[in-house]
Amino acid sequence: MQVLYFAWLRERVGAGREEIASDAPTVAALVEELRAKDERYALAFEDLSAVRVAVDQEAAEFDAPLAGVRELAFFPPVTGG
Repeated sequence: MQVLYFAWLRERVGAGREEIASDAPTVAALVEELRAKDERYALAFEDLSAVRVAVDQEAAEFDAPLAGVRELAFFPPVTGG
């Protein structure tokens, strides 16, 4: 699946997008895989309360299933003004 990172997440991971092959059943499980993969991901995902996720361009929660997902995006909360 294509994984996209926006704003400070992109800066911490060091990439705006990457292709990831994973058998993780949920977004949360994938995040744990990424955290274990490299310190950059551990830093990016250290505080999940500051991270939002979209699954195939729809807002989702971290317990969302990943079966059949083509695109996953991580981004900081958006504020209006």
